[in-house]
Amino acid sequence: MSFWGLAQLGISTVMFLLAAMAAKQWGLAPSFAKLLLTLALYTAGNLIMLRLVREFGMSMSFSLSAVIQLVSVNVVALALFGERLNAFQATGMMLAIAAVALITLGPYMQRL
Repeated sequence: MSFWGLAQLGISTVMFLLAAMAAKQWGLAPSFAKLLLTLALYTAGNLIMLRLVREFGMSMSFSLSAVIQLVSVNVVALALFGERLNAFQATGMMLAIAAVALITLGPYMQRL
């Protein structure tokens, strides 16, 4: 993946992270403005993802995006919003990270 691809992935992750935070705020105190902000942020993140899918393929783009979002959204939920994971949820998150790592690294490991 090129530097520009990584930059786009980072930008889309920030958009999705901001969208998740806006969605949480909407969940705590619903308003039409918060809903519009949430939708706009998710739309911007998905538009960037379309470019990544075209450039790097669907499996690579969505796999990397999924694991980065999984980790970053949980960090925000735990650190900023005081949410907690039980042992089963934490185990599931770790397994999801491992699964996406295997999917992402699979094509590179076959070359060895």
